[in-house]
Amino acid sequence: MHAGNTGRNFIEGLRQLIELDKNWIPAKENHSLYIRPLMFASDIALGVKPSDTYKFIVMLSPTGPYYAEPMKIAVEEKYTRAAPGGVGFSKNAGNYGGSMLAATIAKQSGYDQVLWTDAFEHKWLQEVGMMNVFFIINGVVVTPSLDDGCILVGVTRSSAITLLQEMGLKVEERKIHIDELLEAYKKGVLEEAFGTGTAATIAMIRELKYKDQVMQFDVNKLKTASTLRKWITDIREGRREDKYGWMWKV
Repeated sequence: MHAGNTGRNFIEGLRQLIELDKNWIPAKENHSLYIRPLMFASDIALGVKPSDTYKFIVMLSPTGPYYAEPMKIAVEEKYTRAAPGGVGFSKNAGNYGGSMLAATIAKQSGYDQVLWTDAFEHKWLQEVGMMNVFFIINGVVVTPSLDDGCILVGVTRSSAITLLQEMGLKVEERKIHIDELLEAYKKGVLEEAFGTGTAATIAMIRELKYKDQVMQFDVNKLKTASTLRKWITDIREGRREDKYGWMWKV
């Protein structure tokens, strides 16, 4: 089947599914109908090999804010989520399976999630649990580069970069070392930290911990992150013009 036809059939299938389940769409603020396409192997035999058959399904679920409160994040120093040459850029089950232990340990210590670091030095920042991460350092927005193939290529990440640039901010996609972040915090120029993701949308970060050093942020002063969240919500709910063709009317 032609790729264009496949895409149109997929969207039409979503239309029909949402129409069928429209009574499950929440009417509450910051709630939505979460749409999750997924595919899994369905061969009748077990074996360590690529499957010859797969099932593709779409699940719907009413959902509220993924992180209702500003987050406390622990910078991961031991465990590894992804390494160059792996599949850290993709949304597959293996990426999540390997992250559970570190996240559980962080929660036992009073933190919501971990900020993953590189596999070799555990110094270069990657992403937070279920979301990409952004920092504002001395008026410049900085987010880890996708170049190593270790970070999920998030749609909300891309949308956030576009809107931040529309706000007139400079956005740098590059490698970020934990020491750079600590130094910026000590100098008072690490102004904001926040995450972006499909479920998280824009999630405020109120604390970052690395070893025995704690960086705290007054969430009431995270003006850029707050504006970004409002803009995305307003576009989604029709109060702000969708200049980029992101919305699809169902």
